[in-house]
Amino acid sequence: MSGVLLAGGAAAALFASALSTQGVSSAPDGPPEKIQISVKTVNGSGCPKGTTAVAVAADNSAFTVTYSDYLARVGPDADPIDIRKNCQLSLGVHVPQGFTYAIAQVDYRGYGHLEKGAKGTEKASYYFQGSADTASRTHEFSGPYNNNWQTTDSTDYSALVWAPCGQDRNFNVNTELRVSAGTSPAGTTSFMAMDSTDGGVNTIYHLAWKECPSAVR
Repeated sequence: MSGVLLAGGAAAALFASALSTQGVSSAPDGPPEKIQISVKTVNGSGCPKGTTAVAVAADNSAFTVTYSDYLARVGPDADPIDIRKNCQLSLGVHVPQGFTYAIAQVDYRGYGHLEKGAKGTEKASYYFQGSADTASRTHEFSGPYNNNWQTTDSTDYSALVWAPCGQDRNFNVNTELRVSAGTSPAGTTSFMAMDSTDGGVNTIYHLAWKECPSAVR
């Protein structure tokens, strides 16, 4: 999958409701020109070809990654490899000259059904191409559970990792869902999903912006 993806009216409407309730740390306004994001590579059992999409908010405040076939499960009808699903994305991000960005907050969403005694895990990490700084977070869920789930990873402004100024570096995103039967009753099924079958926005990457030193007046 490849090609430049720019925000449209539908994406902007989705972001408007999502961002209004999020307390992202304040930062300077982003560039007036639209940023561009292209999917360079996509690999993993949680994101077969054609099941992943990216959209950019109209005001450059965030971008979303949506999945349509991201499901980990355990049970009588599940294959042994279904207990863990992952997705590795490499995104090409082009930022207008004079600005750089960092990831201030990420919201992950999905649906889970865990029988009593079962456990689910959502794990994610991201980093800039060529950088040793990797942000990684893990969230655990315990059954009984049968509902939408959401996790939020946020970073203080002073601790943000900024993309190199004046360089287009790929932004790499690795996510994972895992389900364990644990002590759940035999013959039952438990699952964790991170997909967009209900039309909702799934993963939102909120951006912080600053001007590069040479551009500061």
